[in-house]
Amino acid sequence: MKSLRDPLFGLAVAGSLLGCGGVPAAKDVPADPVSSEQATFRVVPVVEGLEHPWAVAFLPDDRLLITERPGRLRLVEDGVLDPEPVAGVPDVYARGQGGLLDVVPHPDFETNGLIYLSYAAELDGGAHTRVVRARLEDGALVDLEEVFQARPPAGGSRHFGSRLAFDPAGFLFITIGERGERELAQELSSHHGTVVRLEDDGTIPNDNPFVGDDGARPEIFSYGHRNPQGLAIHPATGEPWLHEHGARGGDEINIARAGVNYGWPVITYGIDYSGAPIGEGTAKPGMAQPLYYWVPSIAPSGMAFYTGDAFPEWQGDLFVGALAGALLARLELDDGEVIAEERLLETRLGRIRDVRTGPDGFLYLLTDEDPGALYRLEPAGPRASG
Repeated sequence: MKSLRDPLFGLAVAGSLLGCGGVPAAKDVPADPVSSEQATFRVVPVVEGLEHPWAVAFLPDDRLLITERPGRLRLVEDGVLDPEPVAGVPDVYARGQGGLLDVVPHPDFETNGLIYLSYAAELDGGAHTRVVRARLEDGALVDLEEVFQARPPAGGSRHFGSRLAFDPAGFLFITIGERGERELAQELSSHHGTVVRLEDDGTIPNDNPFVGDDGARPEIFSYGHRNPQGLAIHPATGEPWLHEHGARGGDEINIARAGVNYGWPVITYGIDYSGAPIGEGTAKPGMAQPLYYWVPSIAPSGMAFYTGDAFPEWQGDLFVGALAGALLARLELDDGEVIAEERLLETRLGRIRDVRTGPDGFLYLLTDEDPGALYRLEPAGPRASG
């Protein structure tokens, strides 16, 4: 396990104390190529003028879908943003960190036209994370059906989690934040602070780890998470990797494994925003250690393994966006361990909300700003010496 430690732990960026991070939008898009440790690249704006975009998805026909947190789903075709949002999006709870969140196409989108949306929704006087699917036809969602509802709902407007990913076997993974009710992350009777695993239609796989356990929610795959806003399937192992916000420090990267308890709030490498300790320390038997963690917080959001051909030097690296850190972290991996970290574009673009490898082999970044934008990283020649 590695960590980035800093003696100025208590002086973390003030916005990170909000749990989702907050720094002024820099929007200092580099005009010249950027030289990093292993590659030289240019930053190319693809779509601008978005309102707090949260996620981007690539469709097999080269179109893009982008969610805007206030509740709009936007379609991009031939590099042009359709001025009209996609119709048929359900009503969302657009407060605080809530709203329209992740979007992913079904693995067989070419034949079934299905896309999946996660969002914050009102329920029983509170709010929760909900997932639906629908077919995309002629700029509208049709035949919308519910796939999952996180229970119980909670008050407040934070920690919805809400990343989605399909593994190679076709199972759908959903991350759920603990909604600020930290103790529920240790309760299997609640979806708070969990990773959920479902069939593509929302039914529960028979081999989920808590199927048949009295009092446990059978959708749960792993638990003890705080607020996971990054999820990516490892291209070689097929395992779901996630990252999650810590409090004041203690952002983590974990590999979600069946039935494993990842410790929040009993163990953490962070402290409370007041400076008080949280839980019982950094380790406890029966609770997994993070693969990697950050102190102070960078407020991570969005994550992708680089699997393209445009940057051969980055093959297999893990890229993590940061909100409070306003940066892109490149993590080098060796046999499932993080061996090095490089920080790119610090304060240049603002809050980086989503990171994806595009089908064209380029790396795409989405900034959570108003206006926000989608950017593409393209090669710009050999790495500069020195």
